[in-house]
Amino acid sequence: MINLDAAAFDSKIADNKVVVLDVRTPDEYTESHIANSINIDVLSDYFTADISALDKGCTYAIYCRSGKRSTDAASIMKEFGFTSTFNLTGGN
Repeated sequence: MINLDAAAFDSKIADNKVVVLDVRTPDEYTESHIANSINIDVLSDYFTADISALDKGCTYAIYCRSGKRSTDAASIMKEFGFTSTFNLTGGN
């Protein structure tokens, strides 16, 4: 996992090959989210099952409200074999 500030994160997600992953709750996602992001709640009982269905070869830019849940999500994803993850420090 590589931590990025907001400007670097924006640059990273400008690449259409990067999958933007919002790890907040569905309610938070409904309120607002980054366009074209995928919502997988890191606090959900199904998080590991949901990420297991993702392509481990892709690059993921992960964010939440404060940066803590996205850090946790990136750590879990690393344990599951994801090698290219970027975390938005400070959240969105």
